[in-house]
Amino acid sequence: MTDSTAEHEEKLERLARLAQTGAFAGVLLATHHNIAWLTSGRHNRVDSTRETGSARLLVTADGRRYVLANAIEMPRMLDEVLAGLDYQPIEYPWTEDQDAAHAVRAARGVRGSGGRLAADWPLPDTTAIETLLMRARARLTDGEVARYRALGRDAGLALGHLCRTLTPGDVEIDIARGIANAAARIRARAVVALVGADERLRRYRHPVPTNTAWKHAVMLALCAERDGLIVSLSRVMAAGAPADLDARTRAAASVFGRVLAATRPRATGAQLYDVLARAYTDAGYGDDILRHHQGGAIGYRARDWVAHPQSQEVVEERQAFAWNPTVTGTKVEDTALVLGDRIEVITSTPDWPSIDIEGELKASGVWRL
Repeated sequence: MTDSTAEHEEKLERLARLAQTGAFAGVLLATHHNIAWLTSGRHNRVDSTRETGSARLLVTADGRRYVLANAIEMPRMLDEVLAGLDYQPIEYPWTEDQDAAHAVRAARGVRGSGGRLAADWPLPDTTAIETLLMRARARLTDGEVARYRALGRDAGLALGHLCRTLTPGDVEIDIARGIANAAARIRARAVVALVGADERLRRYRHPVPTNTAWKHAVMLALCAERDGLIVSLSRVMAAGAPADLDARTRAAASVFGRVLAATRPRATGAQLYDVLARAYTDAGYGDDILRHHQGGAIGYRARDWVAHPQSQEVVEERQAFAWNPTVTGTKVEDTALVLGDRIEVITSTPDWPSIDIEGELKASGVWRL
């Protein structure tokens, strides 16, 4: 058994246990992120504007697996996407696929699947269980850890290389195009590409790129997806920027370090939010925590959950996190793996200015031209 098929079998077992625990006959997956998770990065995406594809995967409570797809998609799903994973096909005309209930009826027609079905998308006559699936996805396999490390390394290098080509006067939307191209060169997709220059960086926590040219400071933010997994990172550049930019970035880095140190197995999202709030206050920017979410668990979505005062989500022993504390005009953001009692930042950019935070960990500082 190859590593990828062993990982697939482990995840099939997770889904079967989830179905058994919830007294479901099976679990029906339609969203890109869940199908990518189950199949180690394969996907049913054709139209990237949609969260679901036309193909769906059914895993029954006793562990059998099926692919449900129209006649357009089924040959490709069997020949390419699901090759070697032994999915049984349930095919129907594309005209039937226009009725969302048809796939559910087809799934119920599978022997032993006539009872309640769970689904990751609001399909007719199913029970929505995306939150349960999010928790099933959280614990990373050895294969996912390896793929995450490789993606983090490549993304950190790619974004750093792009930053070093920039000069004042470059326009935000052109820089964003460069981010997308940099991601493509490492076989990734830029699912988020933000660029904020000067006053826009100070005013907006989510600076969607415009025709503004940067003069003194610019921030680039990237969420890069490859094989389903997503990393998140930001970098700040300066050329004669405000004198307090470095001090503000160090303040954000101190918050980043505190929450990273607290991101340990069994910590809850609410507890991590408390750590963040105290860190902001200690850094002298107590109100800034309310001006932007602080990040949280990441995986097959850009954030599976974010830390907030009511969050009872729990850190797993092998899980990915992307924290992104902001202080007006700057941000510190990188992706890290929780591996037992150890934290590993995976999106660092070699030779980028760094800020000491906790232990031997470092945060990304400001690159000055």
